[in-house]
Amino acid sequence: MKAIYSLILVLALVVIATLGAGAAKMQTIFAYCVPGTAFAIFVVGFVAKVIGWAKRPVPFRIPTTGGQQQTLDWIPQNKWDNPSTGPQTAMRMFLEVVTFRSLFRNTKVVLKHDDGKNPIVAYVSSKWLWLFAILFHYSFLIIAVRHMRLFLQPVPQVIAAVEFVDSVLQIYTPIVYQTDLLILAGAGFLLARRLFDAKLRYISLVNDYFPLILILSIALSGMYMRYIAKVDVMAIKDVVMGLTTFRFKAVPATVDVSFFIHIFLVSTLLAYFPFSKLMHLGGVFLSPTRNLPNDTRMHHHENPWNDPAVKPHSYEAYENEFREPMFEAGLPLEKNPEEAA
Repeated sequence: MKAIYSLILVLALVVIATLGAGAAKMQTIFAYCVPGTAFAIFVVGFVAKVIGWAKRPVPFRIPTTGGQQQTLDWIPQNKWDNPSTGPQTAMRMFLEVVTFRSLFRNTKVVLKHDDGKNPIVAYVSSKWLWLFAILFHYSFLIIAVRHMRLFLQPVPQVIAAVEFVDSVLQIYTPIVYQTDLLILAGAGFLLARRLFDAKLRYISLVNDYFPLILILSIALSGMYMRYIAKVDVMAIKDVVMGLTTFRFKAVPATVDVSFFIHIFLVSTLLAYFPFSKLMHLGGVFLSPTRNLPNDTRMHHHENPWNDPAVKPHSYEAYENEFREPMFEAGLPLEKNPEEAA
C-alpha cells in the first residue's frame, strides 16, 4: 500500500503539470517560477542541513570498523577498514564515496537448512545491491552533467565529451544514451528489491518508495521527450537559459507538454531533496562512523560536555558514601562495614 500511495502521489504531480501546461498563463509559472523556487529551497535546505550536522558535537570516536586495529608492530593493521590516521581515514572516505566499498563488502543474513532440515543462520553475498546502486548513482551523475548543456552557452568541452561517451554506441535515432537505460535498471532494481523482499518491504515507508518512483518518473518523462515526442530542444534551451539568466520570456509554442511534466517532477525532487533520505549525498561526508580515525588506543578522549565544576565520583567513593544502606538492602559490596572500619 505504501508503494501505491507513492505512485498515486507521483501521478497527481503529473496531472497537475499537465493541467498547468494547458493554460498559457500557467506555462510561465511552471517554466520559471516553480523551478526557480524549487532550486532555492534545494540550496537553502541543503546548506542548512549540512551546517546543522557540522555543528553537532561528536565527543567520542565512534567509527565503524571491519578489520584489525593498529596495535603491536608485528600485527598487520587493516588501514582502510580500521584507520588510525587522517590520511588513512581520507582514503577510507574516498573509497566509500567513489566505489561504495562498504556496500560491496556487505552481506545479508539468510536462513538455510542442513541435510537434517535443521535451520542454520548463514551470511551470503549482496553484490547485486552494490552493482545496481553503482549503476543508479553514476548514471544519475552523468545525466545531471549532460543536462548542463542546457544551462550553458557555449557548451564546455567537458560536457560535450561526457555526452559523446554516453552516446558512443550510436544506437537508434535519435541516439540512445546508455545512462538512460542504466538509470532505469538501477532505480528499477532498488524499487523491486523493496517490493519483493518481504523483510525489506515490512520496514519500508512512503518516504522510501516516493523518491524511487519519482526518479523513475523523471527518467521516463525525459526519455519520452527525447525518443517519442522528439521535443524542440532549442526552444527548451531558450526557456532554460531565460531561467538561469533571469530573463523570463514567453514560452515558445513549440514546447511540448511533456517538458512541463518533466520540469515539474524535477522541481519536486529538488524541493523534496533536503528533507528526505536523499540527503545522504551530503551526510556521508559528515558521518562520524566513517570520517573519524579509530585512535582510541593512542589518545585519551574526554567528553567536552563535562562540567569542570562536577568532579568525578568513583565507585569506591560511592560505596563509601552509601555502604550502610547498601549493606542493609543486601546489595553486593566490595567491602563490608566491618572491613571498611
